[in-house]
Amino acid sequence: MSSTTSLPGAKPAPSATHLPSTMQPRPLLVRRLLEHGTTLHSGSEVITATDAGTRTATYAEVGRNAARLAHALAGLGVGPGDRVATFMWNNQEHLEAYLAVPAMGAVIHPLNIRLFPEQITYIADHAEDTVVIVDSSLLPVFAALLPEMRTVRHVIVNRQPAGAEAPPEAPGVSVHDYARLLEDRPGTYDWPDVDENQAAGMCYTSGTTGNPKGVVYSHRSLYLHSLGISLPDLMNISAADRLLVIVPQFHAQAWGLPYAAFLTGASLAMPDRYLAPAPLAAFIAASRPNKGAGVPTVWQGLAGHVQQHRDADISSLREAVVGGSSCPPSLMRTYEEEFGIRLLHAWGMTEISPLGALAREPEGTQGEDAWRYRLSQGRFPAPVEARLIGQDGAVLPWDGRSVGELEVRGPWITGSYHLDDDPEKFHDGWLRTGDVGTITADGFLTLTDRVKDVIKSGGEWISSVELENHLMAHPAVAEACVVGVPDDKWGERPLAAVVLRDGSTAAHGELRGFLAGKVAPWQLPERWASVAEVPKTSVGKFDKKALRKSYAAGELAVDVID
Repeated sequence: MSSTTSLPGAKPAPSATHLPSTMQPRPLLVRRLLEHGTTLHSGSEVITATDAGTRTATYAEVGRNAARLAHALAGLGVGPGDRVATFMWNNQEHLEAYLAVPAMGAVIHPLNIRLFPEQITYIADHAEDTVVIVDSSLLPVFAALLPEMRTVRHVIVNRQPAGAEAPPEAPGVSVHDYARLLEDRPGTYDWPDVDENQAAGMCYTSGTTGNPKGVVYSHRSLYLHSLGISLPDLMNISAADRLLVIVPQFHAQAWGLPYAAFLTGASLAMPDRYLAPAPLAAFIAASRPNKGAGVPTVWQGLAGHVQQHRDADISSLREAVVGGSSCPPSLMRTYEEEFGIRLLHAWGMTEISPLGALAREPEGTQGEDAWRYRLSQGRFPAPVEARLIGQDGAVLPWDGRSVGELEVRGPWITGSYHLDDDPEKFHDGWLRTGDVGTITADGFLTLTDRVKDVIKSGGEWISSVELENHLMAHPAVAEACVVGVPDDKWGERPLAAVVLRDGSTAAHGELRGFLAGKVAPWQLPERWASVAEVPKTSVGKFDKKALRKSYAAGELAVDVID
């Protein structure tokens, strides 16, 4: 019988193209993460660092406070889509705001406390924040900013100690105490079902060039990102874990960890403002996290402290994710060989929610072969599509050799900025990352530079990141930053600025010799400078624009070695 023949009286088969789904149309919402974490994982904990040690609350307690906060905010007039900002460290109350605000249908907006004052006030006005929750320890900074915030109507002060200075005042602004505002409020809330594509959170880029730009995250994107980063090949998060969240909650929503914790039941260790190496080490010893996440500068400072203070106990940590900027290979090996802690390279951006790739070596690889994978920026998860674009606009192959600008797209990647057109940032439905690198056939990304930081010398590209990583492998070097500077003959040449470790010495000629044989001779820097500290952005990245500016202004003492 022919496959096209029908039996007499039979109904025609439905077209697969038009076959309706039978799945329940339940939206992916932050409220579901909140409800799941506070019921199925009610005993999981958030531990916050304090002057006296730590304080602890269960997820059930956090959930009740989140409900009280939602009632309080609704009483202040906060409604669907309104922006509620935070000016806070990583702590329990910040977590409560993270959950309550989007779950009630409003939008959580963590303000970056480390930006320049004019950038912070620009962002608050651009986002049209109506309420700001402020940690009392940050009141002196915030008080100077408040008069310039045109849309803020309420300020909520968290953990105001008795006898502290008066909260900030501004015309038309009411000031409230967090604890008193939540008193006598119900510990439950009728969380609404909203459109999963509705805004749930927003973060702004750090604005190293031009004004910061706003990225608006939907409930759907935050939910999917939480699922994604919890997978075994990414951050591998489960209820058995306790996560040390060093990465600030104002930096791309702490890389999604607060929401992933409520999704999985992992406990959270929040260091508040105690981020210097000594108090951070003490907090790790007290809270006993087994996993962590932070930028390289934090891990570098912690390593130096532990090396100098062998009684510091960070032994509970087993692995930690490093992102925000490239992690020196020497630092990764130090943690592995001296402390037994695996540092895992990750790559992402505010625009990507933020995780785009994470470097776990494939099963079965060992030794230097495994390190080759681990020193990359990592493999893309399924929701992140990637491609490389060459200088001529052509799509390049994934062969581990072809170098181009990375473009990405996916369900947790932004398609535009809030109220700002930036057509140069988007290309045919793809986000232009501004990162330059290669991709292997099995999907591992290796970044060689930022487009704006690639050193173009005599028509050839020099990777500033590669030079930095080699220099930071020298035992005397704590930090190294390499930038391109004008050169009459070659157009640009590399300038290496180095920070030496305390008590160490190394001449610039010695460091140049250390590089010889590791890179091509024509890539060796002729210009060298010793600096007390490499300038950094608000999220801990090397601020290469500031270093180039210092060089152009003649503020650096530069040695020239031919």
